[in-house]
Amino acid sequence: MNHKNILVTGGAGFIGSNFIIHLLQQNKDAKIFNLDRLTYAADLDNLLEAKQSPDHKLIVGDICDKKLVAELFDKHKFDAVYHFAAESHVDNSILGPEAFINTNIVGTFNLLHAAYTLWMDGPSQVKPAYQHARFLHVSTDEVYGSLGKTGLFTEKTAYAPNSPYSASKASSDLLVRSYHHTYGMNVVTTNCSNNYGPRQHQEKLIPTIIRNAVDHDPVPIYGDGSNIRDWLYVEDHCRGIEIAFADGQSGETYNIGGGNEKTNLEIARTICGILDRLKPSEQVKSYHELITFVKDRPGHDFRYAIDATKIRSELAWEAQETFETAIEKTVSWYLNKHTS
Repeated sequence: MNHKNILVTGGAGFIGSNFIIHLLQQNKDAKIFNLDRLTYAADLDNLLEAKQSPDHKLIVGDICDKKLVAELFDKHKFDAVYHFAAESHVDNSILGPEAFINTNIVGTFNLLHAAYTLWMDGPSQVKPAYQHARFLHVSTDEVYGSLGKTGLFTEKTAYAPNSPYSASKASSDLLVRSYHHTYGMNVVTTNCSNNYGPRQHQEKLIPTIIRNAVDHDPVPIYGDGSNIRDWLYVEDHCRGIEIAFADGQSGETYNIGGGNEKTNLEIARTICGILDRLKPSEQVKSYHELITFVKDRPGHDFRYAIDATKIRSELAWEAQETFETAIEKTVSWYLNKHTS
């Protein structure tokens, strides 16, 4: 059954805005309501394509505002929720954890309970008009903690969050789980690896490398640059979310990973090599000269890597981009933005 009134939270952010554009391109007969507080991490420029569509409506508001969230569910009768809204920068969570507790935990609870109130008469009593309603919660691989040099995170990996950010996301995951097991609510959770691509906030690693290199500022790399992440192109992630929502089993979790393990130093060197080719510098022989090692982040997890076997085998999702093709697209997008 097609969903008529879709709520996307955090849709002016990086992944959320890419997802809204992805949804609109599917030409579905649905209204998309984008609830975003427009914090520093949001950017209305991310939604320029969506602004042209009569099927997209931006609502400026906070998921921590319980009354507002309840009123929106009551007014618009949402029958699908894609929950992206979150505080997500680890460094910020170390300096100011309270915002992460409020948004990621309390905000998620408000959304869950508003959906439960609209969709259900009580535990395991779904209202006839909402038999098809579903809540998809977007989470992170950081809830699983840190890996050594070998091994992969699976859906059965025990949670072991190491930062206030990852602890708050782990808490939100468990709240979503509880609404399925206690109330029988139709929920799905996805845990993704590090995303990259267009529209990402400048504080994140890849945009920082590109921006600093082009500005001929030092390109900061924590420690010795040996920390490893599994990189997932944002458009592949968006397709994974849509597939998990459409075909995933209620109450299940699906890990979405790119299968592209790279050290932070490898990422910096790759980007500098692309920049040397696309935008040769007149000030340095190579952008590689700008790579600078800085004091490591407290409690910096060594390695994240996802085993995406479940979503591949059960839901037939596959990444369509290789790291080599997608990182080239990403650098080109930021160069165009930087010079426009």
